[in-house]
Amino acid sequence: MATDGIPTPDPRQLRFAKAALERIRRRRVREYEAMVATGFTRTCPVCGYEGEFAPVGEPPRLDGLCPLCRSRERHRLFKLWIDRRGGISAEMAVLHFAPEPMFEPLLRGQAGTYVTADFMRTKVDRKLNIEALEIEDSSFDLIIAHQILEHVDHHKALAECFRCLRPGGRMVVTTPLIESWAVTYQNPALATPRDRMLHFGQKDHLRYFGRDLKDHMRAAGFTLHEFVAVEPDVSTYSLTRGETLFELTKPAAAPKKSVKTKTRKG
Repeated sequence: MATDGIPTPDPRQLRFAKAALERIRRRRVREYEAMVATGFTRTCPVCGYEGEFAPVGEPPRLDGLCPLCRSRERHRLFKLWIDRRGGISAEMAVLHFAPEPMFEPLLRGQAGTYVTADFMRTKVDRKLNIEALEIEDSSFDLIIAHQILEHVDHHKALAECFRCLRPGGRMVVTTPLIESWAVTYQNPALATPRDRMLHFGQKDHLRYFGRDLKDHMRAAGFTLHEFVAVEPDVSTYSLTRGETLFELTKPAAAPKKSVKTKTRKG
């Protein structure tokens, strides 16, 4: 197996690097403080606010947070999906995992039945484990699961949601994904929150998805539509360039074949 040719710096170089690190950090903090006021006017499609947005996240994104409703990029992308493709009506039953506060009033007003769910939180309609849903088959028309699959066994979660959707029903998913990675990165040896933060970007994440996630979605039985953050939406609404909201559809039931009966002539 080939090995990387990594050189070994001498002690004097290491002392210089340590001092340089502190200088660079102080300079970058000053630069960041100067950049926080971006001067860009953004529009929040969730609450209608227009103006500068606030920094958010680790590492921070300069204007990812709406200061009025606290929406982040994925929330604003979801609102655009609702407006352009959602088609949520009073005839629909909607199940919303880890519900975002800014969407509860909106979705309760649009859907005939709206059920919030979470495994850990208490202020929801039902305490549910997405890997083993205590729900009857074909119960919902829409299931919403933002930033859930990276925390759980996503194969079980997708299978359970497929089971609980009515034919023609949809599931909406957002999750951290690196499109250029062919294979999802998992590492069971990462046992500490600090290790998971380094490798997966958050201490309670279990993986970083590659584009094979789409194969996993199809294997669960879904057909896919990708609702992608593109310009001019990115600059108008402060979205993450190229972020994808997956709209997964459970195929409609195949029509039953008519049974031909024999008749006697004469």
